[in-house]
Amino acid sequence: MKLNEIADNPGSSKSRMRIGRGIGSGKGKTGGRGVKGQKARTGVAIKGFEGGQMPLHRRLPKRGFTPPFSKDYNEVNLGRIQAAIEAGKLAADRPVTIEALVAAGVCSKPRDGVKILGMGELSARLTFEVAAASKTAIAAIERAGGSVQVIGAQG
Repeated sequence: MKLNEIADNPGSSKSRMRIGRGIGSGKGKTGGRGVKGQKARTGVAIKGFEGGQMPLHRRLPKRGFTPPFSKDYNEVNLGRIQAAIEAGKLAADRPVTIEALVAAGVCSKPRDGVKILGMGELSARLTFEVAAASKTAIAAIERAGGSVQVIGAQG
C-alpha cells in the first residue's frame, strides 16, 4: 500500500446538496426552508420569543446577589496534603504555597490562592504560606509542630 493509493470506501461520504438551484434539483424554490415567515428568512433571532406572551425568563423573579469582589479559593483539606507528602509529591522541608500545591497536582490551577481546611490528619511538620486557613486547620498544623502564615490573596 502506498500513501497515494489510500482512499475512502466508496459511498462512505455523501457530497453536499446544493440547495436553491431550481425545482429539478429537488431542493429548489424554498430551498428546504418550508414557506413564508420569519423562520424562512436569514438572520432569525427568536430564541426566547413566545408569540408575544411574556417570556419565561421575564416571568420568573430575580433572586440573589453575587458579590463582585469575592475570592475564589482552592479549598484543600489537611488529609489531602498529608497524602501528597506520603506519595513524595510535596517536600516537607519547603513551605507549602499555592505554587507548590499546583506543581504537586493537589490543585489544578492557582485561582485566588488556597484555603486550608481541617479535615483529615496531619503528621508532618510543615510551614504554610496560604491565603486563608480555617481555625481547625490552624490548630491541627500547630499541634503537628508546624506554622501558618496567612498572606494576602494573590490576584
